[in-house]
Amino acid sequence: MMSRWEIIGLAGAAVGGGAVNAVAGGGTLLTFPTLLAFGTSPVTANATSTLALVIGTSGGMFGNRQYTKAVLPWLRRFLPASLLGGLLGSVLLTHTSNQTFSKLVPFLILFATLLFLAQGVFSRFASAGGNTVSIKGAILFQFAVAIYGGYFGAGIGILMLATLGFIGMRDIFEMNTLKTILGSLINLMAALWFIGAGLIDWPRAAVMTAGAVAGYFLGAHFSQRISQARVRQIVTAIGFIISGATFYQEFVR
Repeated sequence: MMSRWEIIGLAGAAVGGGAVNAVAGGGTLLTFPTLLAFGTSPVTANATSTLALVIGTSGGMFGNRQYTKAVLPWLRRFLPASLLGGLLGSVLLTHTSNQTFSKLVPFLILFATLLFLAQGVFSRFASAGGNTVSIKGAILFQFAVAIYGGYFGAGIGILMLATLGFIGMRDIFEMNTLKTILGSLINLMAALWFIGAGLIDWPRAAVMTAGAVAGYFLGAHFSQRISQARVRQIVTAIGFIISGATFYQEFVR
């Protein structure tokens, strides 16, 4: 039975995660550590966070539906690698013990935080890259991104945007649409596997899903009034704090 404070904490983190995903990405850096803080085991926390956010933020596909037709040719190319990679990553997680995953958590959070910190650099490289990456190379990289996405997931949107820029896409709305569809499908594949593997904490998932849905719509509604740079700064700061705390907990204390 969850306490009132746990419900408030999980719902609040999910609202924040959904809103951040709608504006800049990075919601996992809020929801996953909150689940850990309330005593959820690391593997179950990752699976539960994935399910809550994939339901709460997949509305981005609906919001960008007018650009879907334009990205269909690219979607057909990247879809198989995304689905297979997402499945493999989630399978890999189910074969990782809580003890091992707990040791990896500080590094995964730090890696995701560094991705958010370097997002501007990724964007500049992408916009200056031109069509310098072969399609086969981009698909292979997308496969690797999808494996990481199925295993942990924070930061995959940044990696995908950089790749799409390198292969010659320039319309940021089309890029965001393709990134959102592929990211949602990667997380959906992982979530389905986690459900089948019995890794979901359903009471906590229900609370966080409701929060993520509300957060996504709040973020989408107010996204034009919020500086994405400011949101990324806040998420990056939170990420470094959480990474430092988990490093201390796992390797120092």
